[in-house]
Amino acid sequence: MPAALRFCRNCGFRLGTSFGDAGQQFSGVAYTGSAPLAPAKRRRFSGMSWLFVGLLVFFVAAAAFTAIINPIRHNVSVGMIKPMLTKSYVGVDGWDTTDGGVTFGSIDAPNGPADKAGLVGGDIITKFDGQDVRDEDQMDELMVRTPIGKTVDIEYLRDGEKKTTKLTTISRDEFQRLTREFDKRPEGRGQFGYEDGDSQRVQVPGQSLYGVKINTLLRSRPADLAGIKEGDIVTEFDGVPIRTTDEFLMRVRRALPYSTVKVVIFREGQKLEIPMKMGKQ
Repeated sequence: MPAALRFCRNCGFRLGTSFGDAGQQFSGVAYTGSAPLAPAKRRRFSGMSWLFVGLLVFFVAAAAFTAIINPIRHNVSVGMIKPMLTKSYVGVDGWDTTDGGVTFGSIDAPNGPADKAGLVGGDIITKFDGQDVRDEDQMDELMVRTPIGKTVDIEYLRDGEKKTTKLTTISRDEFQRLTREFDKRPEGRGQFGYEDGDSQRVQVPGQSLYGVKINTLLRSRPADLAGIKEGDIVTEFDGVPIRTTDEFLMRVRRALPYSTVKVVIFREGQKLEIPMKMGKQ
């Protein structure tokens, strides 16, 4: 651009001239020289720009809505609302379908309905409240249909022998209360002195009953000090039949620390009763 046409961006005066140049007059109220450049006009959004902004807002809102609604739809589809149904509890660790009915691994909550009824892990429930039990799905349905606080008749099998008992169902809140009380028991939990994961459910040789075989004992712990040996099959603990590894572990934990319990074992075909002083976890 020629110097004569260049202007200062700050003051508006044409560059290359001074106040004394011919034709430039300044009176304090008016300047008759070249006028400063006019300010640039502010650009406004066109119609296409507003359309683009609108589409952007729409897609962002749609993505946010999808992120919120999808987890809700997923939770409903996988049954997250199921726990809100009124349901009775009997205090076991869950049901498994087996020949003749349903079974369970262990009593889950001390002093719960199944515990008071004398049931133990490995028992096979064949009838519940007068109805034949076929599988775990049916048992779950019975838990929903049975009113809380109802006393029902139970038929079950233990070691192939048919037995009967009664139990009174409880609510979920009561079941959780019993579990919390056990978890926070001031006396603590009992210790046997074996590797929890290194035991197995086996049939006692020459017998119709099952027990728990101890594969690994911890040295200088209660069981070892009492004379129990690796390979022994525990069939009874503190007067309770032991038929599953979960039931055995639960009964050990329930035993009061430093109390003396009777352990019934089979060793090389011989039945032995061994008193044992419990340790503490």
